[in-house]
Amino acid sequence: MALKISPAQTKAKILAIGASPRNAGNSDIILKHFCAGAEKYGVKTRDIQLRDCRISPCVGCELCRKSGKCSRFDDDMAAIYPQLVEARGLFLISPVHNYNITAWMKGFIDRLYCFYDFTEPRPNSWSSRLANQGRKAVVATVCEQTTVEDMGFALEAMQRPLEALGYEVIKTIPVLGVFAKGRIAENTNILADMEKQGQILARAISHSDD
Repeated sequence: MALKISPAQTKAKILAIGASPRNAGNSDIILKHFCAGAEKYGVKTRDIQLRDCRISPCVGCELCRKSGKCSRFDDDMAAIYPQLVEARGLFLISPVHNYNITAWMKGFIDRLYCFYDFTEPRPNSWSSRLANQGRKAVVATVCEQTTVEDMGFALEAMQRPLEALGYEVIKTIPVLGVFAKGRIAENTNILADMEKQGQILARAISHSDD
C-alpha cells in the first residue's frame, strides 16, 4: 500500500527546479532571484538543476501502483521525492524548446506519476497523495519569442500536471524576448519582479500554517 502523506509532513519551504541544459544562463539567473525573494521573506529554499541529475524517464511500468513510489529506477529522483513531499512551495522554470518545456523538465514531471492512486478497474477515478495539503506553486518559462502564442504550451505543460497533483498554481510567468546567455541580467525590472514573486509564494505557503 502507498504511504499516505499528511499536511503535518509539509513545511513552509520552497523547492525550486531548473530545467535548462545551459549553466549560468537566463533560467538559472531567474531561479536565483526568485529564491532570493523567498529567502528575504524568511522562507528556506532549495534549488535543484535537473541537468546535474541522473533521472531516467518514466517507462509506464506501473510498479509504483503497488509500492507507492518509483520502484523501477534507482536514480537521483530518490533523493528529490522527500524534498518535494516536505516543501509546501514549488517553483518550476524551463526554457522553451520547440513550443514546449525541455526534456529535463518533462522527465521530472513524468516521474511524479508515483504520487497518484487509481481505482480499479481502469479507467476509473484517481487521486493524488499530494492533494489537500496547502501546496502552492509558481511556474515560469524563458524564450526568445515575443508573444505567449509563439511560445507554445510550455507554461501549460507545467501548470496542468501540478494542478492535477494537488498544487494551487498561483502564478504563471512567461519571460519573453530573451535568448543570449545571461542577457536577462540586464533587465533589472524582470529580476525585481521575480524576487517579488518569490516573496509572494513564500507568503502564501507561510499563511497555510495560520
